[in-house]
Amino acid sequence: MNKFRLLMLVEIAIFVAVGLVLDKISFSLWPQGGSISFVMLPILIMAVRWGLVAGLTTGLLIGVLQMALGAYILHWAQALLDYVIAFTVVGLAGIFRHQIIDAAKSLNKKKLSLYIVLGIVIGGLLRFAAHSLAGAIFFWEYAGDQNVWLYTLSYNSSYMIPAIILTAIVGTFIFTSAPRLLKTAS
Repeated sequence: MNKFRLLMLVEIAIFVAVGLVLDKISFSLWPQGGSISFVMLPILIMAVRWGLVAGLTTGLLIGVLQMALGAYILHWAQALLDYVIAFTVVGLAGIFRHQIIDAAKSLNKKKLSLYIVLGIVIGGLLRFAAHSLAGAIFFWEYAGDQNVWLYTLSYNSSYMIPAIILTAIVGTFIFTSAPRLLKTAS
C-alpha cells in the first residue's frame, strides 16, 4: 500500500471519530430523534480533501457506527435509510472537489465558497431526502391526521435545514481561511 493511500485511510478513521463526537455534541429539537449537529462537517472535509470515495466512505462508516453505538432502529430498511444511506450521500459533496481546488489555486474565495456550499447543500438535501423517506414509511403514526409527507418533510427540515446551513458556513470558513487543508497527496 502506498503512503498516500495509507494517509487517506488514517484521515478517514480520524474524521469518522470526529464525526461521531460532533454528533453527540448536538442540539436536539425533538424527543423522537433528529438534532442539529456538525456531523456532516468531517464528511465534507474528507470529500473535499480526498474526493468522492473518501467522502462516501467516511459517511458510510459514520452511519454504520452510529447504528452500532445505539441507534433507534425499527426495521432493517429504516436503518439503511436513516443511517447508511443518509450519511453516505453527504460524501457526494466531493463532486465539486476539482472546482474547489481550482478556485483555491486561483485565490478565488467566492468560487471556493460557492462550490463548498453547493457540495454540502447537495449532500445535505440527499440526507434530508433519506430521513424523510424513512419518516414517511416507518414513522407515519406520528403524523396523526396530517398528511404523512407534509409531516415528515416539516419534521426533518426543522433540524436538517439549520444543520446544512451551519455546516456550509463552518466548512466555507475552514477552507477559505486555511486553503492548505485542500492539499493532499492525490
